[in-house]
Amino acid sequence: MVTKDSQLSKAERRDAARAQALKLQQEQVRREKRTRAIIIGSLVAGLAIVGVIVYAILRSAPEDLEGISTIPASVETPSVANDAGGISFGETGEAGTTSGDDAVTVDVYLDYMCPNCGQFEVFNGPDLDDLRTSGDITLVLHPVSILDGASLGTSYSTRASAAFAYVAENAPESALAFNVALFANQPTENTEGLTDEQIEGIAVDAGVSADVAAGIADQTYMEFVAALTQVAYGDPSVTNSEGGFGTPTVVINGERFEGNWAEDGALSSAIADAQGTATVEP
Repeated sequence: MVTKDSQLSKAERRDAARAQALKLQQEQVRREKRTRAIIIGSLVAGLAIVGVIVYAILRSAPEDLEGISTIPASVETPSVANDAGGISFGETGEAGTTSGDDAVTVDVYLDYMCPNCGQFEVFNGPDLDDLRTSGDITLVLHPVSILDGASLGTSYSTRASAAFAYVAENAPESALAFNVALFANQPTENTEGLTDEQIEGIAVDAGVSADVAAGIADQTYMEFVAALTQVAYGDPSVTNSEGGFGTPTVVINGERFEGNWAEDGALSSAIADAQGTATVEP
């Protein structure tokens, strides 16, 4: 769904995305190893509290949202969102719609600052779009905020996700295009990210009217994003075997996808298996 270089063929974009995804995955593994080594070293040195403090910061949330399994009624929520905060897209492509009863439900948990999510979108977006428009799947997007700490204090992940929720509510026909555009203009980790004004401009380019886009700066759904993020952290179908959660995470008919989304055809095959058919043509 995202194309940053219109001169490349679909196959070339996929090859490039696969290579970049593998590189990012390798870098993530190295970071995780370094983090584990630091924590273990701290424990050995009698400084285990350091690791505890870091973990608390990463998982911090408003007290009234800790441990929730559904979005509380007190939180202003888009009417197009489900109890877990997911926003569905069926055959018509409008936010809040679903495909037929036999369609596979594909939940995608994403963070707009997450580079792996950007590569996931490049590599799997076109296939998911084709499967959705053909009625094979209902796509449910969960725009979470786990990388606010990577935007130098601007809370970019939360702001971008709140903007998506706002567009889904007020311009449902343009929400998918806006999602694509946010990744096409994805900022680099450890930068301030995009300003609200820049996000508004991206929304307008994606088909949102200027009057609607102007409301993005009101940040109506900031608390909603915090709530749906906490719901994801507490959902055993979303977290891994160790109780961790990261992005992108894909859940197919309630089952966490454990395959390699950068492997050609892996996600489509898993969707086909859930559908009970031999193949699902992307």
